[in-house]
Amino acid sequence: MAGLAVILGVFWGLCVFSIALLRWNEVRYRKKGLPPGTMGWPVFGETTEFLKQGPAFMKNQRSRFGNFFKSHILGCPTIVSMDPELNRYILVNEAKGLVPGYPQSMLDILGKCNIAAVHGSAHKYMRGALLALISPTMIKDQLLPKIDDFMRSHLRDWDNKIVDIQEKTKEMAFLSSLRQIASNEASSISQEFMPEFFKLVLGTLSLPINLPNTNYHRGFQARQNITSLLRKLIEERRASGENLHDMLGVLIGKENKYKLSDEEMIDLIITILYSGYETVSTTSMMAVKYLHDHPKVLEELRKEHMAIRARKRPEDPIDYNDYKSMRFTRAVIYETSRLATIVNGVLRKTTRDMEINGYVIPKGWRIYVYTREVNYDPRLYPDPLTFNPWRWLEKGLENQHHFLIFGGGTRQCPGKELGLAEISTWPRLEMLSKCLRPTQGLISLVNRCCSSSVPSFVLILSSAINESLLIFAA
Repeated sequence: MAGLAVILGVFWGLCVFSIALLRWNEVRYRKKGLPPGTMGWPVFGETTEFLKQGPAFMKNQRSRFGNFFKSHILGCPTIVSMDPELNRYILVNEAKGLVPGYPQSMLDILGKCNIAAVHGSAHKYMRGALLALISPTMIKDQLLPKIDDFMRSHLRDWDNKIVDIQEKTKEMAFLSSLRQIASNEASSISQEFMPEFFKLVLGTLSLPINLPNTNYHRGFQARQNITSLLRKLIEERRASGENLHDMLGVLIGKENKYKLSDEEMIDLIITILYSGYETVSTTSMMAVKYLHDHPKVLEELRKEHMAIRARKRPEDPIDYNDYKSMRFTRAVIYETSRLATIVNGVLRKTTRDMEINGYVIPKGWRIYVYTREVNYDPRLYPDPLTFNPWRWLEKGLENQHHFLIFGGGTRQCPGKELGLAEISTWPRLEMLSKCLRPTQGLISLVNRCCSSSVPSFVLILSSAINESLLIFAA
C-alpha cells in the first residue's frame, strides 16, 4: 500500500507540476497588445502538435482564436496569419521591419549565405546570382536539354519494376538538380551525396538541439559532409580548366558578374538542391495521383503531348518552344500545387516592435504567413475541392493578388520556371501513353504502345501522399 501511495503521489505531483508549467508559460507571454492564442510548453512550445497534426492543428487554433493568433513553434514565439489580405500585406512590405524568419535549425544547416537567410543588399545580390543560373535563357539553352535527357534515362531505369512513387520522385528531383549543377560529375558523386542530403533535409525541420541521434545533429553533420564534397568538386573543376555548360561552370566562370566566394557558392548550390527537392518531387507524385483519379484530365494532357510529339521524330528532345506550348500541362501543375498545397506558407521575423492587424508584435517574433487555406476559398476558386485544371486556362488567374502558390513580394520563388520545366517534362508521352488503373491498392501504368523502347512499370502510391508536408518558401 505504501508503494502504491508513493506512485500515486508522484503521478499527481507530476500532473500539478505540468499544469503549473503550462500556466507559467502562458502568463510569460501574456503581454499587452498580443493576439489570442496558446504557447504550449517552455522551449518546445506547440512544435509537436504543429508537426504531427499539420493543417488540423491550424484549423483547430483558427476555430478558437480566429485568423490571427499566437503560438510557439519550432523554437520560436510565432504569430500565425491566415488572412489572405493581411498575408499579402506582410509579403510585399518586407523592408518595413520584416526579414526572413526561418527556424534556427534551417539557417544553421542551409548556411548563413542561403537566399532564405539573407536580406537587404545581400539578398538582392544572392538572388541575382541565383537568377543568372536559372534565367529563361539558361533554361532554354542549357537546362531544359539536360532535364529532358535525364528524364528519358531515369524513366528507362524503371522498366518492368515495381517502384515506390514517393521514393522515386524524390530521387528523381535530387538527381535531376545535381545533373544541372555538375553535369559530368553528377553520376560519380550521387551515391555518396544523396544519403547525406536526405539527412540534411530532415535536420532543417527539427528543434535545434545538438545532441547525438537527433535529426538536427545528423542534419548538421550531413551539412559538413556535403560542404566537403562540394568544396572538393569546386576545386577539381577549377583545376581541370574545363568550361562546362552547367550551373557550376557559370558560377566559377570568369564572365559571371556575380563573384561569389566558395562558401557562398556552396550555400547557393545547397539552396538549389533543397528548394526544388520536396516541391518538384511532391508535385510530380501528386500529379500522378490526380491523373489516376481524373481520366478526362489525363486524356486532355495526353492530347497535348501527342500533338507535340507528332511534330517530332521519336528521338527528338523536348525544346523550349514545346515547353512554352504546354498550356494544359502548366494548368495541371498549378491545380496540383493548389489542391495538394505543396507549400503551406512562409516565415518572417520582426526587426522592431510592429503594429499589425491592431496588435503589437514584439521585436524578434516570427510571423507565419499561412497561405494554405487561401487555396480552398470558394470565393476565389469555385468548387475548391474539385481537381479542375481548366480553371487555370481562364485569363489572368495566375496573376491575381491572392495567387501565393509560389510566394509573393520580393521573395517570390525564383525557381518557379525551372520547377515548372522539370515537372512538365516528367509526365511526358512515355507516361501519358499508358492507361492508369488501380490494381490491388497499387496504381499500374500499363503499356499501350507498340514500341519496346517505352518502359512499363507499376507505381506504388505511398500513404504519405495524404499527409501534409511542412515546407517553407524562400
